[in-house]
Amino acid sequence: MTTADREPVYEVVWPLAPSAAAPTALASRSPDLAGKTIGELWDYLFKGEEIFPLIRRALAQRYPGVRFVDYETLGSTHGRDEAELAATLPALLRKHGCDAVISAVGA
Repeated sequence: MTTADREPVYEVVWPLAPSAAAPTALASRSPDLAGKTIGELWDYLFKGEEIFPLIRRALAQRYPGVRFVDYETLGSTHGRDEAELAATLPALLRKHGCDAVISAVGA
């Protein structure tokens, strides 16, 4: 018996099934982040405390005057009721003057 004979066999499901959601228009993109305020959204699951400072430094070098509202200010997105998060997040981002967000999830 070869190693290949002992390997499990899996059924394959086609990942490109028709979408159940109707397509929508994307939000317009800012041509430049200079002077903009960027909010950080994170689920507190995977190395955001290491990654976000790196992102901040890189963006600050590239875009003069960019500001950040850190993930601690905006709070964790992990385990939040999705409907409640969708209802309250826009106002929270407006309150802090966010022009854009970086949304990161753990792996």
